[in-house]
Amino acid sequence: MHEVFAGARGFVHARDIDGDAEFGVDPDEPVVLASVFKIAVALEYARQAAAGELSRTERLTVTAADKDGGIGTSGCADDVSLTLRDLAHFMLTMSDNAATDVLLRRVGLDRVHATLAGLGLRRTRLIGGCAELFAQVVTELGTVELDGLPRELIEPLAVRDPERTTSSTPRETTELLAAIWRDEAGPPEACAEVRTIMGNQIWPHRLAAGFGDEVIVSGKTGTLWGVRNEAGVVEYPDGGRYAVAVFLRTAKLGGRDPDADAAIGRAARLAVDRLRAR
Repeated sequence: MHEVFAGARGFVHARDIDGDAEFGVDPDEPVVLASVFKIAVALEYARQAAAGELSRTERLTVTAADKDGGIGTSGCADDVSLTLRDLAHFMLTMSDNAATDVLLRRVGLDRVHATLAGLGLRRTRLIGGCAELFAQVVTELGTVELDGLPRELIEPLAVRDPERTTSSTPRETTELLAAIWRDEAGPPEACAEVRTIMGNQIWPHRLAAGFGDEVIVSGKTGTLWGVRNEAGVVEYPDGGRYAVAVFLRTAKLGGRDPDADAAIGRAARLAVDRLRAR
């Protein structure tokens, strides 16, 4: 397995959602979640919607204060008003940071943590939303524009350290996914909503790259400087369902890294193949 990581340090866990088989590479080591944390936010939104605590069609506005110039509403020139369900859609399908933070404020960070604790995920914690992650970098470096900065300034950043930022373990990540796919993470209506949104993710270059078109892949990526992740569920035509999480610490600290992206798909495929061989 280690040879597939493209020179990166890899942490992996895969589990059969409907059985006991599992496979891991350092599955209980702490890892930086990056945007993989958005799965937990989506689950809390869907749980509250299913319980009638909020309306899926309630509208909130993404303003300039929420935007970081990135994907989705984060890069829009003007204010954007969206329903809660569309904020969740943008958050998971394209990893829209502004949509994430607006939705997280609505559902409450304390409620997300309470749900995680109720599911027994004691090593999964969020320091806040995307704004809080980038604030860590600004506090240390005064900017989030890190291109051209020396490695010795980037490598020690708190946002890269699972002990100081939003983090989990590969095993807890697949446990959360398995609970969602088994309708055990909340009301079946809520779990189904999260599954549907994750199934519409637009990125095919990491987890999905390891599997053929006949396999349904529902995933969530996560990317920071030297951190490349994806966690999701792969479903085979024969009914086999497997939760898999791959977290990489890469030598490259920024920009595109197609070798590492492809390694996530290969690692996931190897892990799932081991489960299916059993």
